[in-house]
This record gives sequence, C-alpha cells and structure tokens, in this order.
Amino acid sequence: MNVIEALNARHSTRAFLADPVEKEKLIAVLEAAARAPSWANSQPWEAFVAAGETLRRIKKAYLDKYAAKEAPAPETPIPAAWPQASKDRRKLLDEGLARTCGEAAKQFGALNRNMFNAPAVVFVCMDKTLSPWSLYDIGAYAQSLMLAALEQGLGAIPAITLALYPDVLRREMNIPDNLKMTIGIALGYIDKANGINGFVSERAPFEETTHFFG
Repeated sequence: MNVIEALNARHSTRAFLADPVEKEKLIAVLEAAARAPSWANSQPWEAFVAAGETLRRIKKAYLDKYAAKEAPAPETPIPAAWPQASKDRRKLLDEGLARTCGEAAKQFGALNRNMFNAPAVVFVCMDKTLSPWSLYDIGAYAQSLMLAALEQGLGAIPAITLALYPDVLRREMNIPDNLKMTIGIALGYIDKANGINGFVSERAPFEETTHFFG
C-alpha cells in the first residue's frame, strides 16, 4: 500500500472489537507517528495511552458523568459556530450514516459515549504555554498515527468526546497540570460485523477548497 492508497483507505472506525491490541503494535504506531513534522522541530505532542483496566475505569467514570448530566470540560475549545459549508457537510454526514447503516446508525450515540468500545485510546497532549499554532503539529501527529495504525491492521477514530472530562484522564494516567489535552484517538481491531462500520464519509471535490494562481 503506497501513501495515496493509505490516505484513501483510512476512515473512521465507529465500533471496535474487544480484542486487546498487542503492545508491539501500539509501539510501532507511536514510533511512526513521532516522525510527524513540527514547527522548528518542536515536537509538541505528548501521548498517554490507556488500555486494559485503566481504560475500563476511564470508560466507567465517563458513563457516570454522562448519567449525572455533568457538563463536559474539554481543554481544546469546541467551536461556538460553524461556517455554512461545514454545516452542509455535517448534514451530509448524518444523512449518509442513516442511509448507509440503517438501524445500525442509531447506536452511534451509545458507541460514542463508550469510546466506541475501543480497547486502546491515545490521548494527545501539549504544553499549556504553547499557542494554537502547535495544534497544526498535533494534527500532523494524529494523521501520522492513524495511517500507521492502518499499516498495522488497526482501525482508528479521532474524537473530542474522548477528551471531554480531563479530570478523569488526569487522575487515571497522572497527566501533569502543565499539559492540556487536545484530542483522543481510539484504536483497535475493526468490528466488521457491525453495520455502522459500513459507512465511509464522502469528501468534497478538492476544487471546492483548493485555489490555483499562476
């Protein structure tokens, strides 16, 4: 599989098998992701990987907070508003999910709340002194991580919902106060029997977002 094939093959996994991911595969993925580019070679990312009993405790704590209707407190601000083009694409996503997956699409909310049943989640942090500029580097790291996961036969999905309750994550993984959580990326083997994984979101033609001059 070449780079273009990998970019086209990568898509979000919304339901994982319970099978644990081998430690050597996680290490291979994280080593490859660390090759991502960054401004002035700053390498602002710090990754905290939760699996096994630690991840079970995190999931339970999240479910308890959902049940108590506790307000989320992500440290990467959620946009207060979206431009119309983004709203239109979100609508197409929802419609495509319902059309392709049928009844299976209705489980999305529950899967999201349970971290997609993933056996491993990578929580990517950066130092609080850094500016949003470094979020570009975090994005490059995240994409590299997900492509490396594909190479290892794993599915992945990035989601801010994975990082909604930083207090839980800090408690369970001893994340220091000088770091802020940017995003979570769930990893694992794809549950191919679950119909929700039959959906792959479309992309707008690149001409809509690309402008050539000269």
